[in-house]
Amino acid sequence: MGKKRKKMRGTVEKIIKPISPMEPEKAQITIPEADDLYREVRVENVLTDESGEKAGLKPGAEVDVIVEADSSATMKKL
Repeated sequence: MGKKRKKMRGTVEKIIKPISPMEPEKAQITIPEADDLYREVRVENVLTDESGEKAGLKPGAEVDVIVEADSSATMKKL
């Protein structure tokens, strides 16, 4: 069973420092093609490459935001 996906371009608008040192740093990403009220998403600012090396995003970085679902969780559009 395959997966269905949608890829959108986004830009890291800012990095949000945590209030508590126990909380993770967040990256705020703006997705221009999303609806007005949902254009900004915040995610933990930790990325991992193929070898397990960790990194964080910088403000202004261009990113791909991918929504992916199993084919069984989707329905055909007419």
